[in-house]
Amino acid sequence: MTASSTPQPARRVLLAAPRGYCAGVDRAVIAVEQALEQYGAPVYVRHEIVHNKYVVKMLERKGAVFVEETAEVPPGNIVVFSAHGVAPVVHEEAKQGRLAAVDATCPLVTKVHKEAVRFAKDDFDILLIGHEGHEEVVGTSGQAPEHVQLVDGPEGAEQVEVRDPEKVVWLSQTTLSVDETMETVDRLKSRFPNLLDPPSDDICYATQNRQVAVKQVGAESDLVLVVGSQNSSNSQRLVEVALDAGAAASYLVDGAEEIDETWLDGVATVGVTSGASVPEVLVDGVLEWLAERGYADVDLVQPVDERVTFSLPKELRRDLRAEAAALGAGGAG
Repeated sequence: MTASSTPQPARRVLLAAPRGYCAGVDRAVIAVEQALEQYGAPVYVRHEIVHNKYVVKMLERKGAVFVEETAEVPPGNIVVFSAHGVAPVVHEEAKQGRLAAVDATCPLVTKVHKEAVRFAKDDFDILLIGHEGHEEVVGTSGQAPEHVQLVDGPEGAEQVEVRDPEKVVWLSQTTLSVDETMETVDRLKSRFPNLLDPPSDDICYATQNRQVAVKQVGAESDLVLVVGSQNSSNSQRLVEVALDAGAAASYLVDGAEEIDETWLDGVATVGVTSGASVPEVLVDGVLEWLAERGYADVDLVQPVDERVTFSLPKELRRDLRAEAAALGAGGAG
């Protein structure tokens, strides 16, 4: 080593945890797989079951058929509603089309739906914080369309008009940035001091946990790679949170094949995480890609322990019980 040369910092990876599948996504994916096993292919799914290209293609190979509208499903077939939830009118469309519906809406989204219905019944103006056009926002708005106004970020708070400032409540999309949502709430409360909070936190535990972890990772990383699809709201938020936490750069990639090797120039520490709809196999691929380029040292960063699970949709549980009972009766004979 010459006198002018300087030692290069050791290359390492900070792997965030929790990451990847949340309980709602896991439930929704298993629901489609279970429906295929229970009823046989094809099983139709309205919209992407979760926002991840890999998962959608994997389920298509197994016999799932993804459609945009309920009307595209031939009468007499099975239709699965995605984890993002649907408006009541969609359930009615399924009935009119003589479809057997399996509702894979995340229970935490269902909670927000019930809040919207309850506050609408009490004639509140509901300010729904979320991103325009996102399936979850469409589904929640559809629970009480005459009462819900969308507030898309802090700037949107300035445009809101309500009938009675004493009867206003805010709800939110479950996959938002916690910090940005609270900034929006603060803006709303400056206009409507008596604005009610939701009965319980609307931003889901998994979204919050992944943001907490990526904040810690981003603060210590030169580059943060977030594995997730471009249409995944919670994955997009992880990129933003990593940058806000201090990472010099952060990118959203569907998998290792989308990583640009030039991003590693001058980088000692790479943070890695994944959105709530991402299977772990894609993270493994990114870690392998990084290891091949000298980033083989992986340290786990886990500020939060996560152990939430949800039961399968009631339609599948009912039919599975019926099948088990039939098998039991056959065995008894």
